[in-house]
Amino acid sequence: MSMLRRFKDIMSSNIHALLDKAEDPEKMIDQYLRNLNKDLGKVKAETASVMAEEQRSKRALDECLKDVEKMQKYALKALEAGNEDDARKFLERKATYTAKENELRQAYELAASNANQMRQMHDKLVSDINELESRRSMLKGKAAVAKTQQRMNKLGASVSGANKSISAFDRMEDKINKQLDEARAMAELNKGPVDEIDDLTAKYSSSVNVDDELAALKAQLNSNQE
Repeated sequence: MSMLRRFKDIMSSNIHALLDKAEDPEKMIDQYLRNLNKDLGKVKAETASVMAEEQRSKRALDECLKDVEKMQKYALKALEAGNEDDARKFLERKATYTAKENELRQAYELAASNANQMRQMHDKLVSDINELESRRSMLKGKAAVAKTQQRMNKLGASVSGANKSISAFDRMEDKINKQLDEARAMAELNKGPVDEIDDLTAKYSSSVNVDDELAALKAQLNSNQE
């Protein structure tokens, strides 16, 4: 049965191999489950068809068994009535039904075996899908943590770059300070030699006349006494 082969292919597929090839594992998980649920729909339809065939085969076998039993019953009644020829005809028909019964029994046993396999595989697929559904939340949680870690790694790289910028900034500041010190030193050198006469002139120009201050104090004292 093609569906049985298809189902075996489904069950042998490897989700990890698919995830390794996927650019986005989260999207691939969802797609994988969508594919499985789609296949589950096909498996359900095929299982229902096989189970219907099993039931049809069972009805045909049961009807044949009833016919065998009926011919046996009528053959016995014919003998009881003394009609051996009629009994022989019933037994001949019984033999025909018996041969048919063997064929129908084989068909039923095969149909029952197929139906049992389909039910088992259907149940296995349902169980696997349920398990994957529960694992999907866990895998998506891991994916979220991984994305967070990746963002943190990028931020860490940015911080490292900022530290390098700060270090470069400090070096530039040191260089500017050095240039400023050199400029000031050069300015001092550019002033030339100091003229001492200018300093001495300023010194004596600002000297205080003691006699004048003494006369002023006396005048103030005399004023206070009057």
